[in-house]
Amino acid sequence: MPHLFSRRLTAVGLFGALTLTGCAAPVDGPAAEPVDTHGAIAGASELAEPALGLTTIDPDGHVSHLDLLDETTAELGRVRAPERLHSDGRYLFAADAEGLSIADSGVWTWDHVDHFHYYRAPARVVGEVAGEGVATVATSNSSTTGGTGVFFPGSGEAVLLDTETLSAGEIVELFRLERAAGAGMVVPAGTFAAVAAGDEVTLHAADGTEIGATTPCVEPSGTITTRVGAVIGCRDGALLVTVADAVPVVERIPYPAAATAPRAIAFANREGRPTVAAVAGEAGVWMLDTRERSWTLVPTPEAVVQATAVDDRAQNLLALTADGRVLVLDGATGELRAQTPALVGASLAAGEPVSLVADQQRAYLNGPAEGRLWEIDFADDARIAREFTPSLTPLFVAETGR
Repeated sequence: MPHLFSRRLTAVGLFGALTLTGCAAPVDGPAAEPVDTHGAIAGASELAEPALGLTTIDPDGHVSHLDLLDETTAELGRVRAPERLHSDGRYLFAADAEGLSIADSGVWTWDHVDHFHYYRAPARVVGEVAGEGVATVATSNSSTTGGTGVFFPGSGEAVLLDTETLSAGEIVELFRLERAAGAGMVVPAGTFAAVAAGDEVTLHAADGTEIGATTPCVEPSGTITTRVGAVIGCRDGALLVTVADAVPVVERIPYPAAATAPRAIAFANREGRPTVAAVAGEAGVWMLDTRERSWTLVPTPEAVVQATAVDDRAQNLLALTADGRVLVLDGATGELRAQTPALVGASLAAGEPVSLVADQQRAYLNGPAEGRLWEIDFADDARIAREFTPSLTPLFVAETGR
């Protein structure tokens, strides 16, 4: 029988709350009084515009936040040296072989479908979640509600964290289930979660109770949440988990029948958009439209190592080449629209983690070996809009406040 329990963890003393001093004030004057709706939390201020930043972690675990509005930098604290990073646009989940460390950038956007709300709260390093093996983390599009999924491959433990309590600086496990050791993931969907492990996906209520039928998913790898639902990559396509009439629903989106390109194993897009991108080996890029429940293989001018779908009116698709250039492609045809010089060739050659992140207007890239961060205007001929030289090596980076 699975082991199921709920427990409350408090942040250890080393990780006390730290105020984010580098965030800019809203352009129309002092921040408004805290509100209690539309994604706000106690102690947060609503802003007139998003407080976008680049939050980085260096090889020793030092967490820094670069404010993209006024270009100031704040040091947020320290976590254990990470081996993998995941972010939902607010929190940074830094994984190593001993567990998961969580840092709160203190800035986030709440999506109200037809408009957005922007918030700022004190930044902090929240604390840790114990586990064996470098965890896989999956998040929803909300940083104040729902759950955050964590799967520890060393022990096979599947954990769902309460995202709302993270805002109060506490780590609460809604459930911790036992699975076989190995690859897996816990994917939040509304108030539910899907656990993918051992070539199958099970659905669970927030307390861990299994509900509904088990769905086959051979070799699960890759997950992302879009405006439509949560994606889980499988060998023969993807599963889309949505919630209808307060019940989780799983749909299978198979690859095209004649497809011979390698499967997708990692997905990326502009946060929340329905279309996501994934590298298809040397054949190009898979585009998965979760609204249409369809795959499209987009050929690329050359093989790429990362891809992310902007999913804007121009259908921009961004990709990173093995020698460190960022390509701006037509997401429908694969036609090359523009490209940058080789920016992160040394980092890629050294096997260091490089992340290409896109929002509606800009893309961001870190070069650990180069000691640089770049802001790229992909709609303006891939122009390098800004280049930053942080004092600490940007081993991992997340765009926060979005």
